[in-house]
Amino acid sequence: MRKKIWGIALLVLAALGFTLGSVAAWHGTPGENPYAGRTTAPMLNSTMETYYSDLSQEEIDGLLYMAEEEKLARDVYLTLYEQWDLPVFSNIARSEQTHMDAVLSLIEKYNLTAPETLDQVGVFQNEELQALYDQLVEMGSASQEDALKVGALIEETDIKDLEDWIAQTDNEDIKQVYENLMRGSENHLRAFAGQLEGMGITYTAQVLPEEQVDEILISVPNHGAGMKGAAMGTMRARHGDARTQGGIIDGIANTFRHAWGWMRGFANRVGMPL
Repeated sequence: MRKKIWGIALLVLAALGFTLGSVAAWHGTPGENPYAGRTTAPMLNSTMETYYSDLSQEEIDGLLYMAEEEKLARDVYLTLYEQWDLPVFSNIARSEQTHMDAVLSLIEKYNLTAPETLDQVGVFQNEELQALYDQLVEMGSASQEDALKVGALIEETDIKDLEDWIAQTDNEDIKQVYENLMRGSENHLRAFAGQLEGMGITYTAQVLPEEQVDEILISVPNHGAGMKGAAMGTMRARHGDARTQGGIIDGIANTFRHAWGWMRGFANRVGMPL
């Protein structure tokens, strides 16, 4: 009987894993950029690909800065991966490359001139970012713990900067890309904090308010909230009874939330951010 129960439990976990894995595959995982050579921003939905708006100088400055800030994250992680051989750095470095490509797509779309040093690891056109890269690599070279804290520091700083740039733009495609980048940075922050937790170290905020960081760390990654909301709205419209459907949906959501939390914890421990 015990073997039978274990068999059923494994089948349930496998079914949940397959379903959640399909969702993760649909939304994409860090890897090679699938949008290379395209002229439209990879983080824009189809309705935004033809969108165009004149840019202010603040918006231009923001795009050029964010291209190099995402490069800084990529370059620091590549350098620290070579030193410490922690998979989390290699995995997130690939993700940062896709973030760079998203910003570069907007730079190309609006006929701006991208920084000339983007293909040179550790070399930056912005002097402040050059000095910051050197400092972060030095800090991360002290120990694995320090390296992981540097990664978390970069992601917190990225979130703060993106919040500031979003507040300075009324351009819808820039906002959309920045918001997606910010969700990516939140995922990365959870991954680095998870690695530290696996070492018995409780992560505390370095740039953002402690309450904001705590909320990010305990939250479930949000992939495609707009699509999810639209689908739920369609279901309620079709079936009419919003309260009954809401209860069913909430029950399903809670089941998957718990399963996702378990999977995310496991992924963080092995250095693969979801």
